[in-house]
Amino acid sequence: MAQNDLYLGIDLGTSGARAVVIDDDSTCLAVGTARYNSIKAPRDPALWWQAVQTALDQALAQVDARRVRALAVDGTSGTMLATDDAGKPLAEARMYNDPCTDPALLHTIATHAPATSAAHGATSGLARLIGLMQHRPARVLHQADWISGQFSGRWISDENNALKTGYDPVAAHWPEWIARTGADMALLPDVPPAGEVIAPCLPGMAHRFGLPLEAVVVSGTTDGCASFLATGADRPGDGVTALGSTLTLKLLSDRPVFAPEFGIYSHRILGQWLAGGASNSGGGVLLHYFTPERLAALTALIDPETDSGCDFYPLLRPGERFPIADPALPPRMSPRPDDDLPFLHGLFDGIAAIEALGYQRLRELGAPALTRLRSVGGGAANPVWTRLRERRLGVTMAPALSTDAAFGTALLARHGVS
Repeated sequence: MAQNDLYLGIDLGTSGARAVVIDDDSTCLAVGTARYNSIKAPRDPALWWQAVQTALDQALAQVDARRVRALAVDGTSGTMLATDDAGKPLAEARMYNDPCTDPALLHTIATHAPATSAAHGATSGLARLIGLMQHRPARVLHQADWISGQFSGRWISDENNALKTGYDPVAAHWPEWIARTGADMALLPDVPPAGEVIAPCLPGMAHRFGLPLEAVVVSGTTDGCASFLATGADRPGDGVTALGSTLTLKLLSDRPVFAPEFGIYSHRILGQWLAGGASNSGGGVLLHYFTPERLAALTALIDPETDSGCDFYPLLRPGERFPIADPALPPRMSPRPDDDLPFLHGLFDGIAAIEALGYQRLRELGAPALTRLRSVGGGAANPVWTRLRERRLGVTMAPALSTDAAFGTALLARHGVS
């Protein structure tokens, strides 16, 4: 493989589009961004495409676009649209977080879908597909499918975006039970694995962006999977903890893990499985009690080599999803120390204990033991908390290669032609 090849990743988010160009050494050479210019944009495919073009023009202006060998797209998981046979949208898209308000439909899906399917729940992709049938579409596509199709001329999906629509990643097909929910299976796209060459880039698109005619389109993924790939995690036992307002754990496994009682399902990606769970604890609890300035000042006074002595389970309100599945689980943050410093230390310790229990739970459910960890999100920039967590987890903390989903999708594009 020539050392001057370039790879293009495109990320569609809720606020705009982002494009990243990398080389064979995983060096990020260019970035382009475009924010949506309308409040209707998250639901308007035409504005998605407009943002993608703007981001691509920015990124490709910084490199020799003729060196781009492959591109891939990620989108928000579960955002879907109805189109005609030529891929023209027939209505606004339905967003990943648009809930199904038809209890009868949700009951039907729950009756026929296996317990391990990711198609359950109010934000089911399958429920969204059935709702879009009112537009009499020729196709129902995921967001990434539609953008990828602009480049390839083919309207197909990938195993990650298709998961919440009912796709079976273990058997690698659309299961027959989907038809019993009332869904028209003729609307379902073909589903190759993420990271597989779909087709050459259309000549018109290659000309529009200055790409070579040999450039290919690679099947994409969801924004969440792309963010995981971006960190550089690539072997079983690699974990990524997202320390945002909540606490999200993802672990690469050599076997699938499904535990619906914990909200856990597995994506198949690059020949491995990505399992994970999300706790209601996290940085939102810290910011409920402390301003960012107060948090920073107190953190500098904490010794991460010592335990707080507190036994906290920090939650803002009763209810937990993972690693304990209990909708009534009460917060545990008492007795509260009189001083803010040991209280914050106790909160750090408590969230770290939840993180450790989460990875332990994933192992109990069949995933490998955590051997190496990367952190993303706002809390990842706190070195005191990082050291405290490292000591609690007993694993090596590795730096994240990137936290940019588009970077992860560029890695996926490179994988498709490597």
